[in-house]
Amino acid sequence: MTTIYLVRHSEPFKKHLGIIEVDENILFNNIKMPLSIDGEKLADCVSNNSEFNKLDAAWSSHYVRSMSTAKYFAEKNHLKVNISDKFGERVHGVESWDELPSDYEKRQMLDENYKINNGESQKEVRERLFNALKKIVNEYKDKRVLIVGHSTAVAFLLTKWCKIDNEKWYEFKDRIFFDGKWNYCQTFKLEFDNEINLINIESINI
Repeated sequence: MTTIYLVRHSEPFKKHLGIIEVDENILFNNIKMPLSIDGEKLADCVSNNSEFNKLDAAWSSHYVRSMSTAKYFAEKNHLKVNISDKFGERVHGVESWDELPSDYEKRQMLDENYKINNGESQKEVRERLFNALKKIVNEYKDKRVLIVGHSTAVAFLLTKWCKIDNEKWYEFKDRIFFDGKWNYCQTFKLEFDNEINLINIESINI
């Protein structure tokens, strides 16, 4: 059995963020956003949980806040952080946040093919993450692997196996395992057999 820990990044640097006078689109701005001071402390604290002892590998998306979260888990397990853009957050396809329709999030959950401009649909994000996850499960059979990513991308991935009401519950094999309230460093423990069938999933309370 292969165990995958899907971890949402810690708290990003937003609370103390002031005026931004840079000529860049929201995708680049989103990718380079670091953790807040509290986010650094939280990631360090969560990584001390015994659930994350004896990891065999640590992976992260290419977003700064994900890499900065993963480094604590890697350091405590004497690992390097491997980076893959396949675990990145959903691409919105707009240049500024005010271009997004007010019902954008809801429509993406209800319609797996809905997207804007050159952004990604739920289906595209799900397949991107699943293909990357499948490669890792094949490479690390019977191992314990941490992957640090993003809430929306992970939620879209989980639709491959789960029924989801994004604001109320996540259900796997007729069992509700998550209440839909995403915290920073929210963690899901997925267990796969050697045929890459998901046999169990649970939300880890940190």
